[in-house]
Amino acid sequence: MQRDENWFHEVDDVAGCAFSLKVREHLHSEKSEWQQIDIYETESFGTLMAIDGFIMLSDRDNFLYHEMMTHPALFSHPQPRNVVIIGGGDCGTLREVLRHEEVEQATQVELDERVTRLAEQYFPELCEANNDPRAHFYFGDGIQWMREASPDSIDVIIVDSTDPVGPAVGLFSREFYADCASALRGGGLLIQQSESPLYHMPILLQMNAAMREGGFSDVRHLHYPQPVYPSGWWSATMAGLDGPVRPVRVPDDLPPFETRYYSGPMHHAALTLPPFMRRAVAQGEYRPADVGEPEA
Repeated sequence: MQRDENWFHEVDDVAGCAFSLKVREHLHSEKSEWQQIDIYETESFGTLMAIDGFIMLSDRDNFLYHEMMTHPALFSHPQPRNVVIIGGGDCGTLREVLRHEEVEQATQVELDERVTRLAEQYFPELCEANNDPRAHFYFGDGIQWMREASPDSIDVIIVDSTDPVGPAVGLFSREFYADCASALRGGGLLIQQSESPLYHMPILLQMNAAMREGGFSDVRHLHYPQPVYPSGWWSATMAGLDGPVRPVRVPDDLPPFETRYYSGPMHHAALTLPPFMRRAVAQGEYRPADVGEPEA
């Protein structure tokens, strides 16, 4: 990341691109035990949180990510009573999970408590459900927490993690997925953010293979816009423990609570992959030419 007085820049040297937002004020900066956290007030995207120089969320577009990381999985499970969120320190995913009345308990396992405390201060609308009696918080290592989870105890696991670098690398491993599979009840589902289909198809394919090796029988990918993330196009990967992942309770149109992006038709549309993604997933191989990437 580069800083100047008026702009926040996130530079992706690997992809050869950058994303910038005009800044009104640098509201907060601190080095927690785990990472550098910065909060900005921007001109056009509201409040912005960056971790180690990478954008985590903004006021303007976080609803896309939070809705698509929760509702597709919860509406694909017949009775999601116990939900666990690995990561998700800004609490937006937790809020969306608790919109589902059938959820009896939602546990958020976040490594860095400071992310949650700063979200409560600067993104209070995302933390509206934090005092819900169904909400439980554990601040510590999500990989260890899942390794020690009781078998057959969870219905849906949502891995709302950062990119596969640093402490988050283990959240993309076969061993972690095997622990998730062990902790899930029959018919359980896992969903995890899986980066940009345009920039990061190798990561998506590696996740697909690792989930299957970890014990999941079906893996599905869904995609949606996300303006503040690299390329503006993001994805999540959903894995089923027993048989095909099916949208068993998806609404015909709008769900029984207010959403801004998710709906029944959007659920089905997100699971409709463009041809290059279908080919890559079917063949387990990424071809740069499919997305116009120049040869090295």
